[in-house]
Amino acid sequence: MPGLYIGSTSGYSGKNTITVGLGQAFQKAGLRIGYMKPVGAMPVETPAGLGDEDALFVRAALGLDEDPAHTPAAMTPVVVTHDFKMDAFEGRLAGIHDGGLMAQVQAAYQTLATGRDLMLVAGSGSMYSGKYSGLDAVSLVKTLGTGNGTFRALVIDRFEKELNYDLLLMLGEQLEGQLAGVVLNDVPPAFLEEVAGHLAPFLESRGIPVLGILPRDPLMGSITVGDLAARLGGKVISAHHRTDRVVSQFLIGTMQVENFMLHFRKKKNAAVIVGGDRSDVQLVALEGDCPCLVLTGNLYPNDVILTRSEVLETSIIIVREDTFTVAKKMENLLTRHKMRDAVKVRQGAELVAKYLRLDALRASLGI
Repeated sequence: MPGLYIGSTSGYSGKNTITVGLGQAFQKAGLRIGYMKPVGAMPVETPAGLGDEDALFVRAALGLDEDPAHTPAAMTPVVVTHDFKMDAFEGRLAGIHDGGLMAQVQAAYQTLATGRDLMLVAGSGSMYSGKYSGLDAVSLVKTLGTGNGTFRALVIDRFEKELNYDLLLMLGEQLEGQLAGVVLNDVPPAFLEEVAGHLAPFLESRGIPVLGILPRDPLMGSITVGDLAARLGGKVISAHHRTDRVVSQFLIGTMQVENFMLHFRKKKNAAVIVGGDRSDVQLVALEGDCPCLVLTGNLYPNDVILTRSEVLETSIIIVREDTFTVAKKMENLLTRHKMRDAVKVRQGAELVAKYLRLDALRASLGI
């Protein structure tokens, strides 16, 4: 029974997106899919016990939440809590040196694999995360590939200023023939030609199959206004019924109004971060149909701004921090926001179906 480990060169690289997209594509092709995330780094209590937030999300997206075999404990046999790490660091954690933790993963894998045509195994963090406990991805791929039929790894590398080609070459050597290929994800339009015309052929020449180049998609890096307010620890004070609007970028409104207008016209779906006392910039942003205003310094707007925000159905979020701090938080959120919305699930599945070489991947897995 074939298995595919979906890992990445760093955290927040698109593992959930690719896993769900692949799972749905294989299900449409008539394959019976099993899923697990051996090591969970996002603990969450469920009525059935401790699980991993990402694993529960993917289970639901793949329609496996009613499957009695896919319990939280089976999908994620090792959940990393603070106590887990402290026990590991201080030598109290059982199963590290005698292979007990890896045995738990193997047993869960065998249980979930029963009656399946393909097992999807999702990673946590990077391919080297979990090395301290003996459960890094390289070790997992080698272990699960022993006695379990065809088992391969798909490694995602997300574009962040550049791609990690050196690391991909190292992984190709370390996985010793078990690397099905790599996916180059979130590539900006300006770099697509270079990646497709130069980097991908180079990797292929070194024995690293490039199974997909996914262009940057604004929707996948977006967040709703309501979620943004919660993540920033802010309070929505107007147009509460429009917190479902999407934010895909932001603009800092500390400049003069004329300069702000010039930059604002070039931005689409951009939240405007501005001091609560800058009513001039606030009004321009509202009239320009921005998805929301984020007012910093815990300063409330005047009545004119509040009235216009209600009329124009543009939410206003009040936060305590200064503009610079909020902008840094926004940058991290838009880079690392988890795929949770149904619209993102659909979009991710479409990207996978369009840009991944599914036939080549199936050939590598023998399915």
